[in-house]
This record gives sequence, structure tokens and C-alpha cells, in this order.
Amino acid sequence: MASLLTEPLFETSGRGHPSSFYHFAVTKSEVIWRWWKISPRVVDRLSKPGELKEPHRDFLDDRMLQREVSMVFGQGILEYTMSLCQGHYDYLERLSDTLLLRIVKHLEIEDIGQLGRTSRRFHKLCGSEELWEQVVQQRFSTVSAEVASLALDVGWRSIFFTSKLQLQKLINRKRLKKAKKRQARQVSDTDAKAEQSHDDTSEANPTPGCAAGPHFGGIPDLCLGTDPGYSH
Repeated sequence: MASLLTEPLFETSGRGHPSSFYHFAVTKSEVIWRWWKISPRVVDRLSKPGELKEPHRDFLDDRMLQREVSMVFGQGILEYTMSLCQGHYDYLERLSDTLLLRIVKHLEIEDIGQLGRTSRRFHKLCGSEELWEQVVQQRFSTVSAEVASLALDVGWRSIFFTSKLQLQKLINRKRLKKAKKRQARQVSDTDAKAEQSHDDTSEANPTPGCAAGPHFGGIPDLCLGTDPGYSH
């Protein structure tokens, strides 16, 4: 498990006072607190960046630094980093998403909901399509191609919580919609073929009396018929 503890254990940056910026990190052996100012004021230009490093034990006794951390980053961050300094590591948070998905899919549905409320990362993970696809595939012996296709429209989570009767209705509706599209496409193709056939016939059988002549200047010869009002 120690291999999961990558450096740093925790790291964050933020803004405190209007022109003050801070960086806070916790490693396996120490706490690092950095600060600097960015301001157009001449007096602030004389302020140099600072850095403070303390072993975990010293940080746990340093009330002044704890107060600064709480003021800049909040009480929650302070409590979390103090817990790290006491050796209470959150190994679960340090696992990869792929490995977490393999674990979470075995939980009861109520437990997945509870886990999703613990942090932003688990909220996103417990609501992901990847997780619910694995949950569906694990809890049902077979997943048909139609169900998988329906999941692309409504999502795997909806598939899981939808009754079999309602799923069948949705699948039938999707089948009907697909059949209508196929029929419309066939009609369109038939019309296109008929129109093409008509054009080919017209080209093969030109209008009588219309002789094909040379073209001059890009202007085609006119096909002149007999004027019904003309007499010799």
C-alpha cells in the first residue's frame, strides 16, 4: 500500500488577501508553506516570496500556521492535512479510476449512492456511464445488442433502474422508429432510381426534329419545331 503514496500527498494553491498568494503542500515527511505578493503597488514590490518547511510533528503543534491554512484554504483542508500528518492516509482516493470501478461495481446500490456523496471524485465516478455499464453487465446474465443500443440513448444507469416491461416498450418504440427510417430511405432510393431512369430514357430518345448541332461560344443550338401558324 505504501507504493500508492505518491509525492506530494497533498498540494493546493490559492489567494488569500487581495494581493497575496499561497501554496500549501504535504509530503511524506514535511509540510511546505509558500507565499508571495503580486501587486502594482510600489510598497508591495519590496515584499519577497517566503517559504516555510516543517516536519509533520512540528506542524501539528504550530497553531499559527494552522490558523493561516484555515484562513486561506478553509477548515476542511486544515483537518484533512493534519490527518495526513498523523499518518491517516486515504488509500482509496489514491487508486486509479480503472481499479476503483472494478471495486465499486461489487457494492450494493445503496452503498454506491453513499460513496458518491463523499467527494467530488466519487460523485463523478459513481454516476459515470463506465460504472453503470459494468453494473448492468454484472447483474444480468446477458445484455442484448438492442439493450446496448438503447443505452446509448438513455444511459446505462437508466437501463438499470428501468423495469423489464418499460425496457421492452422502449425497445419496441426504437424498433418502430428504425423501421420508419428504413422505409423512408427505401422510398427515397426508389424515387431517385425512377428519376434517374427517366433521365436516361430522355437522353437515349431525344425529341423528334431536334438535331444535335455544333455549339458556338458555349451557347447550344436551339431545337426549332414547326410553327403551327406558318403556311407555305
